[in-house]
Amino acid sequence: MCDKDKSLPVISNCSASDAETSALTSRRRRLWELSHTCHCPLVGVGLPLGYLRKLVGKMTGGRVLADDYEVHVGAVTECGARNRLSEALQKELERRYAPVILRFRGAKSKEQVAQLWRTAVANGDVSGAFWAGLTHPRCDAELEEQMCRDLHMIQHQAGACVRADMGKFTALQEENVRLAQELARLQQRGQAMLQEKTGELERQEAVLLRTRAEAIGKDSVIEGLRAELAQLQAAIPSLESRTRLVERLAQMDEREKELRLQITELKAQPRPAAAVPPPAPKLEAPSGGKLKMPIRLVDQSVLCVGGRSGNVATYRALIERVGAQFAHHDGGLEDNANLLDSSLAAADLVICQTGCISHSAYWRVKDYCKRTGKRCVFIDNPSISSLARGLQEVSGELAPAAQHATSE
Repeated sequence: MCDKDKSLPVISNCSASDAETSALTSRRRRLWELSHTCHCPLVGVGLPLGYLRKLVGKMTGGRVLADDYEVHVGAVTECGARNRLSEALQKELERRYAPVILRFRGAKSKEQVAQLWRTAVANGDVSGAFWAGLTHPRCDAELEEQMCRDLHMIQHQAGACVRADMGKFTALQEENVRLAQELARLQQRGQAMLQEKTGELERQEAVLLRTRAEAIGKDSVIEGLRAELAQLQAAIPSLESRTRLVERLAQMDEREKELRLQITELKAQPRPAAAVPPPAPKLEAPSGGKLKMPIRLVDQSVLCVGGRSGNVATYRALIERVGAQFAHHDGGLEDNANLLDSSLAAADLVICQTGCISHSAYWRVKDYCKRTGKRCVFIDNPSISSLARGLQEVSGELAPAAQHATSE
């Protein structure tokens, strides 16, 4: 509520109109027909201060120099009678709260108006309900006073809420300043880290470019070397096969040295005294006759390459009967072909049965014996008689050598 203060300036230039002395019970009351105690809360709650100042300035021709409180007091004073300002305020309130007025129009009794007011208070929307309830035809002095009391307490609560909100707002402002400073620090730190990472990335990109350039250079060198190698290979067609042969020959020579060293060590070992070997037996020819001369192969190693697996025992008996040591290799059919070289190196005589041997083993035997000068007899048929004939051929080679040694 606002008391009339004669010392405060009163808004002028508002000509009064004839006041209505009576109101019909079915007609809504006008602003100037309400109790003066309702004008202060109605103007303060129902109309924004900015609009009120604008309206008063329009009515006074823009000569309003008073502060907000004086404008409010002057407007409340002018609401007590019908004039240009009160009529303008009446029109604005009707326009602004038309939906609420329409909702209150359905109330047919004081109790219904009071219930609508309580609902509006509970929902926190009292501005329009206060104007619609005060001007309702069923609103009497008692309801009017109750509405003013309720609005007065609502204003107090609103003031307390405003003060609490102001405190929260101040705290939020301080928090905002603190967060803004922290954000600025984080942004500076992020900017520094970004610059550092950018520099590191540029350095890595430079290293990558150099590495790619070096790789391209190396690829060029490799391509040049490959082209040169291809030219050399084209100039020497058999270079690859020769290279393999050289490697294989080196391996075989190394293996031969090892085997010769083993043989030398074995011969250097002392042997037990042995009885004088008996006269060499005479081998029977395939037709039942006798061989022309005896064969002595005492302490000689005879390697039989190939032949039938079922005749190996007979081969052994035949070789050992002439005083020799028997060794066998199947020519790569079942035995490991890599062991053939070592067997050839350990043998003093090689008998190659060409009918039961692989092509690879045949050429290996022939090549080895040719390179080393080792005696080798090639037999086409893997029979016992063929082996005997092979030994007979060897006897023919050994006889002149034995006679020559005797004459010396």
